[in-house]
Amino acid sequence: MSDMIDNDIIEPSIDPTTKKIGVRHVKATNAAGTRTKIQVRDFAPVYTDEPASLGGTNSAPSPLETVLVALVGCDGVIINGVAKAMGFEYAGVDFACESQIDVRGPKGVPGIRPYFESGTLTITVYSDETKARFRQLAKNVEFRCPVMNLLAAAKVDMAVIWEQRPAEEYSGSVE
Repeated sequence: MSDMIDNDIIEPSIDPTTKKIGVRHVKATNAAGTRTKIQVRDFAPVYTDEPASLGGTNSAPSPLETVLVALVGCDGVIINGVAKAMGFEYAGVDFACESQIDVRGPKGVPGIRPYFESGTLTITVYSDETKARFRQLAKNVEFRCPVMNLLAAAKVDMAVIWEQRPAEEYSGSVE
């Protein structure tokens, strides 16, 4: 960010002068195949695998699909936090995400990146807030989202499309 102050970026929700390290711990096991069992805290195990077309058993999302899962999950958390900090009212959010990868990269072809080349993320926020406040929410989410910023740092050409719909149109559930 430039030295100029961006008035659309809201104040941090933490003391910016005190470093706080958050530790994340994951354990996993892989029995010499494509399927991996992953344990996070005290939750039920999570699994990754590859589609049969890539030599897997197609029993779970691929590791790269779980990156997209992490992206939309992280955006959901950050949207909620930014909305609370702004006093921004919304009924819910829908996400649609896809990405493109040249599969030659993970197969070892030199010069081909082994991760996403590009992607599209559509974020539909159901809110009756003004367009200006909606743009401010979007800008702050993109500024704060760790996973979105990891993809940006990796130079993944990620198009992020923000849409606003009336709050009464939200029909989702996270049960």
